[in-house]
Amino acid sequence: MPIEDTVGAMAELVTAGKVTHLGLSEAAPATIRRAHAVHPITALQTEYSLFTRDIETEILPTLRELGIGLVPYSPLGRGLLTGAITAPSDLSAEDSRTSAYFPRFQGEALRANLVLVERVRDLATARGCTPGQLALAWVLAQGADLAPIPGTKRVAYLEENLAASTITLTADDLAALDSAVPTGAVVGDRYGDLSTIDS
Repeated sequence: MPIEDTVGAMAELVTAGKVTHLGLSEAAPATIRRAHAVHPITALQTEYSLFTRDIETEILPTLRELGIGLVPYSPLGRGLLTGAITAPSDLSAEDSRTSAYFPRFQGEALRANLVLVERVRDLATARGCTPGQLALAWVLAQGADLAPIPGTKRVAYLEENLAASTITLTADDLAALDSAVPTGAVVGDRYGDLSTIDS
């Protein structure tokens, strides 16, 4: 289905007063531009975190050029950046992240990624916050046009996540995080099958 047809149909809902704003999920720059030409797009939802930074090259600049906001999902790297997982044994066999669908949680990839998490943990300790709070603060520091959506099942983690909004990172903090988790340092794709992702 051409994106123009999909957005055109959604635009009819805006005209009818049933929808206020339109958003896209997992769209490449060309798709975003084509959609935006049919009807203004308000936001794009896609994965973005210290562990997933590929959107910085083309997608994020396109969004900013067009005045479209970003709703980053998995801003905590599917929980890895919280520091709660310190070894492969911390994941139960029932945990969906242990499936081949999530390569970053597999064998040597997970071990390599946990080294990066430990670096984030060290920086968080120095800042007096949790690794997850520091990772969320990093996402928030990327611009006022971002509204991350970390998932959680517990009120305590929700409160912890909310507290990240009170952390102001300095240029030195951001440089330290970039050094701790350089772009491209994470081992493994974000999904085992990226064929359905328009990026």
